[in-house]
Amino acid sequence: MSRIGKKPVPLPQGVTASVSGQSIEVKGPKGTRNFHATDDVTIALEEGQVRVTPRGTSKRARQQWGLVRSQVENLVIGVTTGFKKELEISGVGYRAAMAGNVLKLSLGYSHDVNFEVPAGVTVATPKQTEITIEGIDQQLVGQVAANIRDWRRPEPYKGKGIRYKDEFIFRKEGKKK
Repeated sequence: MSRIGKKPVPLPQGVTASVSGQSIEVKGPKGTRNFHATDDVTIALEEGQVRVTPRGTSKRARQQWGLVRSQVENLVIGVTTGFKKELEISGVGYRAAMAGNVLKLSLGYSHDVNFEVPAGVTVATPKQTEITIEGIDQQLVGQVAANIRDWRRPEPYKGKGIRYKDEFIFRKEGKKK
């Protein structure tokens, strides 16, 4: 029995869901998101909450049970509060700035990096060394943050680079004479 799958997903006020077959569409104050589940589970809308149940007792059905329930919960969270990732830039001369729909990064290369922000995601730079990524799709927000971080990953000796705000960088000691 899936501990996660057994819990129903409550729908807060202002959020509506509609189920048609294996698809669920959730509408909220921040937008609309939909998800198509596999045939191994059943999605039902009852009494202001969404309930996911497996079809059968196969291993795949039990795996999909908790996964689909988590995906549905992420839809509800996305349309109510949204998702947010924060990045920090550390290093002498490293900075970021928004110019329209392009994030301009100065990361010690011979050229500036221009990162095109995809639709559905909002990128802001409150300071030159901070980047905030927000959106209603958790996967897209995380992927954009990872793509930005890949331009200059934090190195273990001085800690220079782009890192998540709560990320711990294991520091190494340099060479000794």
